[in-house]
Amino acid sequence: MNKDERKKERDRKRRDFEEYNKTRDPELREKLIEDNLYIAEILAKKYYGRGIDYDDIYQVASIGLIYAVDRYDPSKGFEFSSFATPTIIGEIKKYFRDKGWTIRVPRRIQELSKKINNARVYLAQNLQKAPTVSDIAEYLNTTEEEVLEAIEASRVYQPQSLDISYESQSDDKEVNLADIIGQDEEYFEKIEMNDLMESLFKNLNEVEKTILVERYFNRKTQVAIAEQLNISQMTVSRIEKKVLERLKKDVEGKTMGEVL
Repeated sequence: MNKDERKKERDRKRRDFEEYNKTRDPELREKLIEDNLYIAEILAKKYYGRGIDYDDIYQVASIGLIYAVDRYDPSKGFEFSSFATPTIIGEIKKYFRDKGWTIRVPRRIQELSKKINNARVYLAQNLQKAPTVSDIAEYLNTTEEEVLEAIEASRVYQPQSLDISYESQSDDKEVNLADIIGQDEEYFEKIEMNDLMESLFKNLNEVEKTILVERYFNRKTQVAIAEQLNISQMTVSRIEKKVLERLKKDVEGKTMGEVL
């Protein structure tokens, strides 16, 4: 794409945003999200390899993109990418903060744990020795019991490696932790998911099934699906939205049935 083509594309997107700000048209909103998903993809890749699956990061980045589309005001003079980037990164970082703890720990304990880590560094420099629990509690104006609770809870932040070795009780060989813990059957989750998808899909017609499969399993755009089915992109968008709302109700109904 040359310079003139890039300028035309930017102008088109700006006009789309200006129209969306006036009309709040849901179909135009979908188009704006689709046009800018590449931003979420680029930013998600920057955080890949930090202990959380890429698909999860990409999903969070996409949610951040949606927030950005809804909040962006083109009259402010900023490019959308410049506005969206900090919003998306903020959502990703928040997700990492929440998911960094392998076991759900209360927010106050997480915050206290961070303060304890900072206090350790500060006190070690000033006392010229490793601070005691009493030193930390006094510095943070809290109790020793709360400090000990936060220290114990923080141990779940770094899970134990499955490669750690233990000496066998029966012989002199070493065994890995991964070899002595139980595992779920590999295909149980897939079987349950297949059963759920079959039950949800049985009430859909062929066009609806095709749109969902191509959209969410083959990751095709609405435009590509519209060309494949020889219908308009707006029709694909309308059918997709209607089907997702129906499936959501079906899933909620199944979940409620299990609870009852």
